[in-house]
Amino acid sequence: MPLLRLVEIFLRETGMPRTRFGRLSAGDPRLVDDLRRGREPRKALRNRIEHFMNIYAEEQA
Repeated sequence: MPLLRLVEIFLRETGMPRTRFGRLSAGDPRLVDDLRRGREPRKALRNRIEHFMNIYAEEQA
């Protein structure tokens, strides 16, 4: 599944603001806006973002 789709689902399900998500997952508050504009992160950044979403979900459960 494309990363942007995963992020959009995460944001909708958690209610987290997009800038907070970017800051916490990648240290970049503009991350989500950049992804929406077509930015394709490298594998290492994608892994960091996915890891953040997985850990966040586990901690909220």
